[in-house]
Amino acid sequence: MNNRILAVLFTGLLVASCGTTKTSQNDLAVNTPIETVVDLVHVDNDRVPVTIDPGRFTVDKVTYRLPKVVQGTYAISNFGKYIDAIKAYDYKGNEMPVHNVDTNTWTISNAKNLDKITYLVNDTFDQELVGGIGNDTPFSPSGTNIEPNNFVLNLHGFIGYFDSLKNNQYKVDITSPSNFVHASALKASGSKTSADGKTTTTSYLAQTYFDITDNPMMYGDLDVETFQVGDIKIVLSVYSPNKKHSAKSLKETVFKMMEAQKAYLGDINSTSQYDIFLYLSEGKEDSAKGFGALEHHTSTVVVFSENMSEEALADSMIDVVSHEFFHIVTPLSVHSEDVQYFDYNNPTFSKHLWMYEGVTEYFATLFQVNQGLVDEASFYNSIMEKISYSKRMNDAMSFTIMSENVIKEPYKDQYLNVYQKGALIGMCIDILMREESNGHRGILSLMKELSNKYGKHKPFEDDKLIDEIVAMTYPSLGDFFEMHVVGDIPIDYNEFFAKVGLEIGEGKVETNYILMDGAPIVSGDPQLGVIFFTDQVSENSFWAEQGAKPDDIIRSVNGKEITMQNANEVLESIYNWKPGQAIEVVLIRDGKAINIKTKVTKTYTMGLGIIEKPDATDAQKALREAWLKG
Repeated sequence: MNNRILAVLFTGLLVASCGTTKTSQNDLAVNTPIETVVDLVHVDNDRVPVTIDPGRFTVDKVTYRLPKVVQGTYAISNFGKYIDAIKAYDYKGNEMPVHNVDTNTWTISNAKNLDKITYLVNDTFDQELVGGIGNDTPFSPSGTNIEPNNFVLNLHGFIGYFDSLKNNQYKVDITSPSNFVHASALKASGSKTSADGKTTTTSYLAQTYFDITDNPMMYGDLDVETFQVGDIKIVLSVYSPNKKHSAKSLKETVFKMMEAQKAYLGDINSTSQYDIFLYLSEGKEDSAKGFGALEHHTSTVVVFSENMSEEALADSMIDVVSHEFFHIVTPLSVHSEDVQYFDYNNPTFSKHLWMYEGVTEYFATLFQVNQGLVDEASFYNSIMEKISYSKRMNDAMSFTIMSENVIKEPYKDQYLNVYQKGALIGMCIDILMREESNGHRGILSLMKELSNKYGKHKPFEDDKLIDEIVAMTYPSLGDFFEMHVVGDIPIDYNEFFAKVGLEIGEGKVETNYILMDGAPIVSGDPQLGVIFFTDQVSENSFWAEQGAKPDDIIRSVNGKEITMQNANEVLESIYNWKPGQAIEVVLIRDGKAINIKTKVTKTYTMGLGIIEKPDATDAQKALREAWLKG
């Protein structure tokens, strides 16, 4: 769950994982596909009818489950609580007793007579709390949406599994209005239109239950663009309820980003097609609120606010989707047995979130300076921001222990540090490897070696990974892991920056228009319903030059009045301002309006930043060049 921006302003969460299931005993007389029908036509009070036909059982009792946890979310979702009116029928059409064991589990006796199971599925989007977190509500990109014009089909929210049949094939029929556009990471095997032409049933074949969870779909009033990035076909599907954004408007941004990613990754490639499903939330009470993305082997589901500006949405897509695409390296190509043999209702977790999420986030940050999408100063700002955020969390907690216990207290509250300190761990490993190899090897080459050794079908042993990495690289990495990853000693980042002629020092550093040193320069008064500047605004060069002062109320931004209800949205737009952008802000001071109409310039403050050491040697500068551009 990637959180680049302070959660108090708006939520940005990413997750990542992958997996398959262990072979288990088959309780069917014949290993035929489990036939599933998801009916998007006969929606009942915002609930989708689902029918499960498992074939004939040879045992007396079977257990059917919806996932408690899905790969990559590192949190409890309890998809079973969105199931209503579950019923079982025998081959004569008679209803059979169904025993509800717990939130996600049902058992059926006399299973030899079981013909099918039916139930209704509620969506998760309209039950989210502010921020998209709480009461075990699934994070939006892993959740489901049911609207007249849009269905987000993370299939693990609609289709469950029988305990002993997770390795069976699934035939999935999606029945929808014929005018719906649909996009799917699963390839369609056929379709049939009704006699009156009003409905179409599209059939898909999933090889195992993992393929059900790994291949999201989106149906409805979609806008779709397809283009090539090298040898990968990219399918970008966008749902914008008020047509504020389109796949066409985002196509160039996504193309440039993924072209740069491919250039950075080189010969790492695990898919011939990659789908991006973008759902833009309307901002209503029952709209999705957990903004971010969830990656899969060949796709990612993304949820953002429809009210973002075109520039802000483009920037967010670069940050978030690049992170998700880099997951093709880890954990999709390099992962442990916990991931490979994932248990959806009683999961265990790997010790190596520093790699799955941290290294992935590091790649998503480094590739931008490596490929010239941002300058070095912007990269240093991103790294410094991560250092600042990580220091606000428990900096003296073993990362491996936290990872292994990530859904338990007190560790789950530290999860977001995988995108902060986890990325910094990746950076330190990268610099160490550059130093040891005279600039020739780094963490990307290490991940390539691990990908070649394992790949998506062969897991590593969790307890042996660090020893393997040290054997493949240098003893200095062993010392680093022992102290700062397995151990709980905070990292002295200056020790690593010094190797590349940099240091953390006091000086004039570039900052943001709404956050400085990771903290907002605004606050709110719920009783008065206003947002106002704090004392920190005086330290922000842009606002100081515009004459803004502490306690000034922000009345409107670019013609949009700011309220407590839309504050996150408006502040997010300020966060994403770019130099040269024309802006107009109205402040209220002592009851009088102050109009600011100007073009945005870079903004600075005095504080800690990453700067070049005055005595940096040529060798250190050369190592820095290898680190950033190698």
